Amino acid sequence: MKTKHTQPLQNENGFSLIELMIVIGILGLLIGIVGPKLISNFDKAKVETTRVNMKNLSSTLKQYRLDCGNYPNTNQGMDALITKPSSAPECKNYAPKGYLDKKTLPKDAWDNDYLYNSDGNQFEIKSLGADKKEGGSDYEADIVVTDQD
Repeated sequence: MKTKHTQPLQNENGFSLIELMIVIGILGLLIGIVGPKLISNFDKAKVETTRVNMKNLSSTLKQYRLDCGNYPNTNQGMDALITKPSSAPECKNYAPKGYLDKKTLPKDAWDNDYLYNSDGNQFEIKSLGADKKEGGSDYEADIVVTDQD
């Protein structure tokens, strides 16, 4: 009976622990440099998306005013764009299908409802931004669109 003697593998290809540590260090460095830039671009995109949505709502409110003679007041809110308001001021030429394709009001990029304020002659739509609080700066600043925009 012959027995085979196995020799230890000497020229095994692979990575040493030091080589793996170097690669992980380089990846960490790249993430540290590129990561903040990507996050900043993501925040900027959310602000711009919210601003565009608010401009679209503004255009829809202006169409409502053309048909009804005034903007929905604060009590009627932007829900008046979906269903005909039952409270005064009455809208006699309300669009039969409403003014928005969806049956729910859009939300800002942070999944919050827009704040709406109107006396019927002018309006303001506001998003509180990323921090969800009044005020703020940079990407956490409030975003406001009025009938003058």
